[in-house]
Amino acid sequence: MIKRAVFSLCAGVLFGLAATAAPAAETSPAMVSIPDSILARNVPPIPKERVGDLLPYENIRTALFLEWHPTERRILIRTRFAQSTQLHEVGMPMGDRRQLTFFNDPVTLGTARPGNPDQVVFAINESGAENFQLFLLDRKAGNNRRFTDGKSRYVDPLWSHDGKLLAYASNARNGRDFDLYVSDPAVPGSERRVAELQGSWSPLDWSPDNRRILLSEDISANESYLHWIDAAGGPMHDLTPRAKPGEPTVSWQRGLWAKDGQSIYTTGDRDSEVLRLVRLALDGKMTVLSGDTPWDVETFDLSSDGARLAFLVDEDGFSRLHAIDTKTGASLPSPELPQGVAGRIEFRPGSHEVGFSLSWARSPSDVYSYDFDSKRLERWTASEVGGLNPERFALPQLVRFPTFDDDGGGKKRTIPAFVYRPPADRFPGRRPVYINIHGGPESQARPEFLGSNNYVVSEMGVTMIFPNVRGSAGYGKTYLKLDNWEKREDSVKDIGALLDWIATQPDLDGSRVMVGGGSYGGYMVLASLMHYSPRLRCAYDAVGISNFVTFLENTSEYRRDLRRVEYGDERDPKVRAVLETIAPAKHADRMTRPLLVAQGANDPRVPLSESDQIVAAVQANGAPVWYVVAKDEGHGFQKKTNSDFLRSALFEFMRQYLLEKEAPAGR
Repeated sequence: MIKRAVFSLCAGVLFGLAATAAPAAETSPAMVSIPDSILARNVPPIPKERVGDLLPYENIRTALFLEWHPTERRILIRTRFAQSTQLHEVGMPMGDRRQLTFFNDPVTLGTARPGNPDQVVFAINESGAENFQLFLLDRKAGNNRRFTDGKSRYVDPLWSHDGKLLAYASNARNGRDFDLYVSDPAVPGSERRVAELQGSWSPLDWSPDNRRILLSEDISANESYLHWIDAAGGPMHDLTPRAKPGEPTVSWQRGLWAKDGQSIYTTGDRDSEVLRLVRLALDGKMTVLSGDTPWDVETFDLSSDGARLAFLVDEDGFSRLHAIDTKTGASLPSPELPQGVAGRIEFRPGSHEVGFSLSWARSPSDVYSYDFDSKRLERWTASEVGGLNPERFALPQLVRFPTFDDDGGGKKRTIPAFVYRPPADRFPGRRPVYINIHGGPESQARPEFLGSNNYVVSEMGVTMIFPNVRGSAGYGKTYLKLDNWEKREDSVKDIGALLDWIATQPDLDGSRVMVGGGSYGGYMVLASLMHYSPRLRCAYDAVGISNFVTFLENTSEYRRDLRRVEYGDERDPKVRAVLETIAPAKHADRMTRPLLVAQGANDPRVPLSESDQIVAAVQANGAPVWYVVAKDEGHGFQKKTNSDFLRSALFEFMRQYLLEKEAPAGR
């Protein structure tokens, strides 16, 4: 479901890139080699000595919490020890990680079968195309079997409480709409379509009696609805009313049945700027449970006895853990977590202990648990940081810079951003700046672990700034809507305001600024380059949108209507004209700074053609363009070999075009 979160490749494009790849870098032992999976155009040979100190940063690991074992105190996690993330089990706090799956492509989830936990359903993202396939791992037999069709998209697998059936959504019927299915994965041919649906739907929870399934219908980041249906089939029952024309829309996120089966717990922004945790009766009566916090409740879980609700609140980007007694509504003591970002919270069955992932500036994502009865906080994993001293990693500073308009209340609007500064004792004077713009656009830059970007700050001496321009999640639904389609370039103006702010800072060098970002953030990069080239040194665009019209025409069919709500419907001539007017690919003559573009060839969201056309347009304009394509990736580089090469190319690009005191000769 949406969180406030297949293009066929032309062989000619591939061969064209292969013909222009730098052969010296592939053959010279003194140069960084280009993997067979990578096509690199205009990327110069990179001396290995230039990236020798990068190796520790390329071997940082993370661990992500997936779920508790159904009956024992152990957990399933995702982590990487080879090429991509795989499913692992951890049997005790700080215990060894036992790997359960062994694939070249990443495993994205895992869930054990209640009543028979030796059977585990997991999903694989094959070649990055996001047509997720579901497999059943039989740990006793030591084998696994795919039980989906091998070509369609299968999402949100969800076991019934008794473990007899698995519910999931798939677009197998027509490639566009997500229907609801149930099956017993251990019984071939048992799949049954419960409901034929239109649009994007997700199963959320089974009722306590295993007879009904709670579902979400997603229209956009600002509009979604909750329904339930009998698992045996029959009519769909609406839990939340559909907005009438002219009425404000409501976003409902996540949902769990209460133990009485007559109400649900969910988060929604009905009558509120933010997502609140509420109890919603089947007749529509709503009771607010999270109090009057001015921040979004981002996720929650209910204990198996129904007595405790634990939830995470996004407080200005930082996660806070809360819990309440469901009978009295009283708040329960919660631990103080490091200033970072937590996620995927879940109660251990039969207890009041929750597991969750936590990432902060000086620790990659790791798994923790907290028992609300014993008040015990425990760490389950300690991910490696390549032998580096994490105490040297920069801490974020939350700032707010003024932008071009007011906030609707007569005050100057300010934009939040997280700033990571290099150590002043090693890097004195005014520092170059890398503005990293998040994607989404309904997403949020948060104070998580920087990963290999710590190299940018700690070793290259570059200040990194992560702005949350208008349209970002986490600051209320009004802020979320401020960039909707005809206001799209207002968010780009926020980057112009950030450039103004940088110029006023005594420790920042306003003459050495680059912008970078991925997906929608890639569009923001290209649009910034279009509007502010004279104020920038260079730019990095990863899987970015270069023209909303061609993007909407070529993105996967199942995503198209969801994106039209955000960006505008390109089939309307007036909308199309506006989208063409703001398209970076149409205004490459204004993009005069060096550009690095990275793209996965199998990207189902932002197709390869979006990067191809901006590369061609900017090259025709005479600006330097480096182009890196991974043949076995999709929306981002997930395989270590590919990401290592891209990282080397990015940092070499920054050395050549950002770090030099004087701008390189050229346009």
